[in-house]
Amino acid sequence: MMNKAIFLDKDGTLIPDIPYNVNPELIRLEKNVVDGLRKLESEGYLLVIISNQAGVAKGYFPEKALLQVETRLNSLLKSEDIKLSGFYYCPHYPGGGSTKYQSSCDCRKPKPGLLFRAAHELNIDLSRSWMIGDILNDVEAGHLAGCRSILIDNGNETEWIMTVDRVPDHKVSSVNEAAEKILNTFEIPKYEQRLEQL
Repeated sequence: MMNKAIFLDKDGTLIPDIPYNVNPELIRLEKNVVDGLRKLESEGYLLVIISNQAGVAKGYFPEKALLQVETRLNSLLKSEDIKLSGFYYCPHYPGGGSTKYQSSCDCRKPKPGLLFRAAHELNIDLSRSWMIGDILNDVEAGHLAGCRSILIDNGNETEWIMTVDRVPDHKVSSVNEAAEKILNTFEIPKYEQRLEQL
C-alpha cells in the first residue's frame, strides 16, 4: 500500500523565518507545531520537508551547508519523538549569481517537482497527501502535485495573487491547527469549489 504524507514548507511554517539562515544554532521549531505533527504521524502520515533554498544560487551559502540544516531539523524533531521522512530542497533561482544554479527548473515552488520526486522515492499517494506552507506558492505547488493544501496565514504572504490553484483548502494560524483540519476533513474539496472562491 502506498504512503500518505504531509509536505511541510520549512521557513515560516516548521521553523521561524530567518532569511537565508543555515546556522544550526539559530534553528528552532516554530510554536504550535509539535502536537500537530505527532498526531499526524500517529495517523500514518510521513512528514516531508519541501523547501526553496535560493540562497545557494545567490551565493549566500554553499549547497553542502544544507546538510547541517537537515541534521539540526532531524535532531529537533527526534527530541520530540517525531520522525522526519524526507528533506527536499530546490537550490535554483533564475536570477542567481551562480550559473550552476540559475537555470529554470521544475523543483522551485510553486512548481511541483520536489513533491513528485518525494512521491516517487517514498512511495507516496499524492491524492491522500497534504501540503502545508505560509505562502500561496506552497499552496499552488501542493495543488499542482495533486495534493490538498493548507495556508498558515501568519502574514508572510503579502502579494495575494490568486488563481484557482492558489486557493487554499483551509487557512489556519499554525501547524497544530492544520493537523486538526486534516484529521477532520473527510471530503476532498473540488476544483470547482476553489474556483468559486476567486
